[in-house]
Amino acid sequence: HRYTIADGIRDKNVLGFDPYKVLTQKDADLRKAVALEKAKAADEVEALSDPEKKKVFNHYIKNVKMAGFYDGSGEYEKGIEDFLPLTQFDRSNHHEEVVKDIKDNWITLSQNNKFHGLFATNSISDAIMYYRLIKKEIPDLKISALFDPNIDNNGGHTYKQDGLVEILKDYNENYKQDFKLASHSQFKKDIAARLAHKAPYINIKREDQINLLIVVDQMLTGFDSKWLNTLYLDKKMQYESIIQAFSRTNRLFGPDKPFGTIRYYRWPHTMERNINDAVKLYSGDRQIDLFVDQLEHNLKSMNFIFEEISRIFKDSGIINFEKLPSEVQSKRKFAKLFKDFNNYLEAAKIQGFKWSKTEYQFGKNPNRSIVKLKFDENIYLILAIRYKELFSSTSGGGEATGVPFEIEGHLTEIDTGRIDNDFMNLKFDKYLKELNGNATEIEIQKNLDKLHSTFATLTQEEQIFANLFLKDIELGNAKITPGKTFKDYIIEYKFNAKNDQIHKISTILGLDENELRNMMDLFLDEKNINEFGRFDKLKETVDKTKAKEYFEKQRGEKLKAFRVNVLSENLLRKFILEGGFEI
Repeated sequence: HRYTIADGIRDKNVLGFDPYKVLTQKDADLRKAVALEKAKAADEVEALSDPEKKKVFNHYIKNVKMAGFYDGSGEYEKGIEDFLPLTQFDRSNHHEEVVKDIKDNWITLSQNNKFHGLFATNSISDAIMYYRLIKKEIPDLKISALFDPNIDNNGGHTYKQDGLVEILKDYNENYKQDFKLASHSQFKKDIAARLAHKAPYINIKREDQINLLIVVDQMLTGFDSKWLNTLYLDKKMQYESIIQAFSRTNRLFGPDKPFGTIRYYRWPHTMERNINDAVKLYSGDRQIDLFVDQLEHNLKSMNFIFEEISRIFKDSGIINFEKLPSEVQSKRKFAKLFKDFNNYLEAAKIQGFKWSKTEYQFGKNPNRSIVKLKFDENIYLILAIRYKELFSSTSGGGEATGVPFEIEGHLTEIDTGRIDNDFMNLKFDKYLKELNGNATEIEIQKNLDKLHSTFATLTQEEQIFANLFLKDIELGNAKITPGKTFKDYIIEYKFNAKNDQIHKISTILGLDENELRNMMDLFLDEKNINEFGRFDKLKETVDKTKAKEYFEKQRGEKLKAFRVNVLSENLLRKFILEGGFEI
């Protein structure tokens, strides 16, 4: 038994691959050029006017595949790309299209320059040419190039020498180094360390990183960096060379790197065949394990999971996802589904998903497929709020009422502040207008219900203060200020309530109220609550007599000093970590 790369992906030791065949020239144009050449015709009119030429022309137009293949008898059948001249991909239009593809997809694939790319070219002369072209077309991209200075593979000695000098000069200026041709081996070591974020670049700043490294053969084997997530290929490769080069991108990192992306340009259909052959040989013929799901599958999976999540809330009698289900099993299922949803979402984002687009088309007629999203970003952020509440309702980092949830820390950091509150404010303004106008009680209640239906965008805590504020409006106790939004009032009520809670616990325990307020403003967690000894310092300000009086009255029994200290510490810790609560 061989432990294949597919086994490694299945066992989550390495990532899968997401390869893309990028056409820099139209298949139809290449097919026509080959067909005309084989028919010995100057143009289509001439080819179709002569019966013999027509037969040859139509054969290459209709019957010949783009890539060659071996038939059932083991005979090789040439494809269109086999008839192309070796210089077909050495033209400026091809080079320009390659650079345009890199430019157009860079921010998404690199996750806004978080990750780095490797660009493998066909020759040293190509590496130098692309280095200069990218400098011109994508000047903000921090690039360098690396190839063996002792090899002359069609580069020309002078051209290569000038290119090396230019690359070293730029590198020295960009990164404050002093490498020369004589110290090229040290230059290579510095690039490898910088690209892998290894000493002395472990905590490297963004401005000191290399975004894209152009190579010919170097770094395509043996080099490992979890910070590398994309490989651009403008060279034809086979078998182990393909698997080794692809594997530069598949080191585990985290949710921002669900797979390694490969985009290939030269002899694209032949490369596609070569990739499939390599996969068959080196993965035990399990391509499904090696290649990740495509965008269409990921979007459909997101739709399916969203329906499952909707069913959980609906079965619990909850509309608009306005609160978490009360049943522990439902919470647990929601936690798992939301985690799965985000795994598909992270992959889809890198593959081209945008929140602004709600409908995606795949393929062409008659096999066209259309995927319409059953959710939008606002709904997603509402679900993220519910997920965060699931986390905050746990104690000890992952347990609620003794049942563990599949909590992912990075998902609790989703920025839900981007929720569109304009719709809620429109409903609030309309409710106020009708409340102060001539509307009937039925009309007022109808608009109040519509306002309540937007509460899903609020946290459970915010919903409490929203209802308190609406109650004060109804009783005539709330002061309405022009220009204030509904969310402004909620924040104000919440702030005042927190103030009251902090003052109350400070009075009960007789502790330093300013010290407690300072700690509350830091939004501390279990890991840093006692950083610099601040929690210990706060505990020392507790008035032991007042604390003893409070806990004895609460429990209806006499308590020893050490027990009062434990109760004080537990209450204070819980109060700070949960952001306060009513005592």
